[in-house]
Amino acid sequence: MELTLEMVILVAAGGFLAAFIDSVVGGGGLISVPVLLTAGLPPHLALGTNKLAGTLSSLTSTLTFMRSGYVDWRGTGKLVPLTAIGAAGGALLLQQVSSDWMRPIIVAMLIAVTLYTLLKRDWGAVRGDAARTLSRAGKLGMAAAALLLGGYDGFFGPGTGSFLIFAFLLSGLDFVQAAGNAKLLNFTSNVCSLVVFLLLGQVAFGIGLVMGAAMVAGSLIGSRIAIKQGSRYVRLLFLAVSLVLIARQVWLLLA
Repeated sequence: MELTLEMVILVAAGGFLAAFIDSVVGGGGLISVPVLLTAGLPPHLALGTNKLAGTLSSLTSTLTFMRSGYVDWRGTGKLVPLTAIGAAGGALLLQQVSSDWMRPIIVAMLIAVTLYTLLKRDWGAVRGDAARTLSRAGKLGMAAAALLLGGYDGFFGPGTGSFLIFAFLLSGLDFVQAAGNAKLLNFTSNVCSLVVFLLLGQVAFGIGLVMGAAMVAGSLIGSRIAIKQGSRYVRLLFLAVSLVLIARQVWLLLA
């Protein structure tokens, strides 16, 4: 696919904005996938190419949060294999089954997550102990969340970052810690999904690398602002993206 100057500008600008948001609370696919479709990519190729760019973006934000001490590698690292298995399985399942039936379920889940966060105003405001020991039930819950949300990201995707953050908030972390640990698992699911798309030949490398480069810049700036501004900023962005996700999924249901 030949890259024109107009296409490069469109993809770079869209990728930067998508990564700026996605680096903190996820939801960047709301911007990046439509941009790739507008650039002329067919749906299956747009999804695979988005995974290439998204992997570069999530790697950047994960490293930024990790260097600032907002990722509990010892605890969250144990969940990485589960997320990897789920993501690979979800991406393979997507090749066989349409994901459209999930929209009503996801809308209901996003509404529940948003309302819960709105009602608990001080939730996630105070920094918790990221390295603390969870109960047996808590560990099983996080393991299940890592596996299922990894599968969800590979199969469908919208809202994965929000759901991961919500899971870490339930475990007692603040919004910035939750965002950092969520990015590690989100990066894992992106990589595993990308491998499947690569094996199926559903990645456009030229346009994907252009978007990926812009996403790296967006991720660096977005994650650094989140770390500097703290939990209040992340909470507001989390709620804003959740509301946009709900509106987007409802619109697709009614279209």
